Amino acid sequence: MMKYICNLLTPDRRTGSQGARSRDFVLKRMPRHAVCAEIGVYKGDFSARILSIAKPRALHLIDPWKFEATDTYRDSLYGGDKGVDQARMDAIFESVHARFCDEMASERVCIHRASSAIASAIFPDQYFDWIYIDGNHLYEFVKGDLQMYWDKVKSGGYIAGDDYEEEGWWRGGVKRAVDEVIHSGGCTLVELKRGQFVLRKS
Repeated sequence: MMKYICNLLTPDRRTGSQGARSRDFVLKRMPRHAVCAEIGVYKGDFSARILSIAKPRALHLIDPWKFEATDTYRDSLYGGDKGVDQARMDAIFESVHARFCDEMASERVCIHRASSAIASAIFPDQYFDWIYIDGNHLYEFVKGDLQMYWDKVKSGGYIAGDDYEEEGWWRGGVKRAVDEVIHSGGCTLVELKRGQFVLRKS
C-alpha cells in the first residue's frame, strides 16, 4: 500500500454530519475488514462513517479537491458560493489530511488527491471489495467512474453511491448513468433507498 506523510495539523475528530449518518444503512450492507474506496470525499464526514461502521482493512479516499469556476458547478459543493475558491478547497483537503492522520500513519487510509480517472490507473483489477461513488455528479463523469472502476471491483463485490435522483444541479446524471449499468446486466440491484444505490457485481 502506498505511504503518505502525515502533516501535523491538529486532527478534527468531529462526528459525521446528519447527511453522512443517513447513509449508514449502505455501510451496514458492506463486508467488514474489506478493501474499499470512496470517490468524492469533500470534508470526510462519510469517510469517518465508513471507518466506524464498515471497519475496512484499507480505505482509499479519492478526490481532487478542485474548485470549479464555471456556471455548470455554481450550485455544487465545489463551485459557486459553496466552493468559494481554490484556497477554500485546499483548506478542506488539509483538514481531511489532518482528520485521518492516525489512520494514514497505520496505512489503513490512503488519500489520493487526484481525479477519479487518474487515480483509477493506480489500482489493479479485482482490487476492491466495494466502492462508493459520490464524485462529480454529471452524467458523463458518473458513467466514467462506473466504467473505469468496474474491473477494479472483485466479482461479487459492491458498487454503491449517492444522489440517485432526478433533481439536483446534475439534472439526474447519477440516475441516468446507474440505470444504464443496471439495464446492461452484469450486476444485481441490491437496493435503491434515500437517494442511495447499491449494486452487486456478478
